[in-house]
Amino acid sequence: MTSTDASHDWDDSYTGTPPPWDIGRPQPAFARLASDGALTGALLDAGCGTGEHTILAAQHNARVLGVDISPRAIEIARQKAVERDVGAAFQVLDALYLDTLSETFDTIIDSGLFHVFDDDARARYVSAVSAVLQPGGHLHLMCFSDRQSGDWGPRRVGEGELHAAFDSGWQINSLTAERFEINPVLGTPTAEAWLADVVRLAN
Repeated sequence: MTSTDASHDWDDSYTGTPPPWDIGRPQPAFARLASDGALTGALLDAGCGTGEHTILAAQHNARVLGVDISPRAIEIARQKAVERDVGAAFQVLDALYLDTLSETFDTIIDSGLFHVFDDDARARYVSAVSAVLQPGGHLHLMCFSDRQSGDWGPRRVGEGELHAAFDSGWQINSLTAERFEINPVLGTPTAEAWLADVVRLAN
């Protein structure tokens, strides 16, 4: 599948009923990070969807860029930023190619993106994130957890998989059990997640 094909697939998710992950507000875990002062400096929201976390960070004085593969999601995010009078920038970009950006960031956030990748794409994504995150910068990543029962939804991620993905050039400062709030279209209000604070080490 090409990047163009994938963008059309994700565009379909933002047509009609909002997808499960698009709850119209930030995830509580990221709202807490913002309140704690963790969403600061030059910040990139990888896989920003319709921009709730990008806008949240901008409201806490970060200089923000949200990127997503879906042009439709970016269009909605831009509309939200205008309506809320928030200075947030958005760009259509496949997160596997973050390393094509011409800037680097102090902080990167990922709410529900990491778990969509297969093993090969996961390695590519981690490499791309590393290329645009300043040494000492933080990646705040929340992904679907293997503690979630059933087989609906995205791929489950184990604690060991996160350690393996960030075993070289990174330090996991914290890895805690969290919950995603999700759109009730699936009939359940939350899903098990991992929340990781990962620091890029100096080369």
